[in-house]
Amino acid sequence: MRRTAALSLLLLPALAGCTSDKPAEEAPSEPTPSASVAPISVSGTLAAYAPGVTAITYDPALAPVGATMKIDMAPAGAGLSVSLTAGGLKPTRAYGAHVHAMPCGAKATDSGPHLQHTPDPAASASPPSVDPNYANPGNEVWLDLTTDATGTGTGASTTPWRFTDAPRSVVLHAEATKTEPGKAGTAGARIACLSLPADGAASATPLTPPPTATATATATATP
Repeated sequence: MRRTAALSLLLLPALAGCTSDKPAEEAPSEPTPSASVAPISVSGTLAAYAPGVTAITYDPALAPVGATMKIDMAPAGAGLSVSLTAGGLKPTRAYGAHVHAMPCGAKATDSGPHLQHTPDPAASASPPSVDPNYANPGNEVWLDLTTDATGTGTGASTTPWRFTDAPRSVVLHAEATKTEPGKAGTAGARIACLSLPADGAASATPLTPPPTATATATATATP
């Protein structure tokens, strides 16, 4: 269900094959992020779908043409800090937002399912994972936001892990994200999408079992 990519940004250092003069017991118990790790930032202005367009609106009433989306990803210790800033949306309104596994396309569903750190073995792209043991902000990246009077808002998430697959898009939804069983991770219609580059993601060893309360997420209206 997931695609594993060779990634060039936000990678943990490869430790296999390294040698050291120190005794084995003195080696660190966990890998640490490389000093050369680089953050990424991707932004776009929403437009109707056309080949080559990377920021797409599927519902101009809720995500108007000309609205903007900006995603920032950066290392945070052994994990990842992700933020989404949107502008030009409907004022004083809640939106759901998540990192998805596929790039944006002509259809809203082209972005595929949420990219999960530990995939739900019972889920597929359709129907997606709605099990709160997997569809939760500790195992996915949720970036829900609430806009201010100008239609601007920011959502942020900090996780203790980095992606094992390359995230390919951030999708804006019509509603705030639900958490109850059978609906977990759903947030209404997909109304806008920002594609991410294939090599601009993070990688790490998956956590087992899937995390349920180890990530933090905030949604704020930008003053």
